[in-house]
Amino acid sequence: MAAPRSCALCRYWGRCWSPTPRCCTVPGLRFSWRENPLGVRFMSQEQRTKETHFGFETVSEEEKGGKVYQVFESVAKKYDVMNDMMSLGIHRIWKDLLLWKMHPFPGTQLLDVAGGTGIAWVLGDAEELPFDDDKFDIYTIAFGIRNVTHIDQALQEAYRVLKPGGRFLCLEFSRVNNPLISRLYDLYSFQVIPVLGEVIAGDWKSYQYLVESIRQFPPQEEFKEIIEDAGFQKVTYESLTSGIVAIHSGFKL
Repeated sequence: MAAPRSCALCRYWGRCWSPTPRCCTVPGLRFSWRENPLGVRFMSQEQRTKETHFGFETVSEEEKGGKVYQVFESVAKKYDVMNDMMSLGIHRIWKDLLLWKMHPFPGTQLLDVAGGTGIAWVLGDAEELPFDDDKFDIYTIAFGIRNVTHIDQALQEAYRVLKPGGRFLCLEFSRVNNPLISRLYDLYSFQVIPVLGEVIAGDWKSYQYLVESIRQFPPQEEFKEIIEDAGFQKVTYESLTSGIVAIHSGFKL
């Protein structure tokens, strides 16, 4: 059976605010609701046969969802510990900055895809979100969009479910802008991170995929253009920690 595209477990924040919710790829699962309080749409089963990347490996688009799922299944138990070890805790500052930019207030309708904690879980697909049009004030995704098979489709879905005036925010690994730091960062990424993965999580391959997937993700300016192509306006980005990560922002106007 073919692996799904980008099935994800998402959290719906409703009419209040809480810390960022978690999403993870889960192949083969679909929605099952007795009621439909969130305006759930059921996903199609269309097949794709094109090739894409899984780190530095070339795979079919049908395979990628299952492979990403296996990565996160493998690393889940040590996920937070590894994040602290790999970034020396700096990832917490990056996420705090994302929340500061978000500045949610009581009554905000917020959808977060791919990371953290939250209130109401919904199993969905980042490329075919199970929500009605014009539903949310803010859409956030942190360290997740590089793992979807079709980034452009995920962005179009983000645009669709946002209300007019709604805001898109993405925190993701990006391109280091200092040549010296870039060389040191590459050395650390390829020589140290997989070793940490093996020692702490017992998983070299998943963390090798992590560092490879970061290099496959478009740099800041290119990703900005991709976001604009999805229909967002006033798109900006801020590079953090010399460009190791960046926060991109856009509005549905």
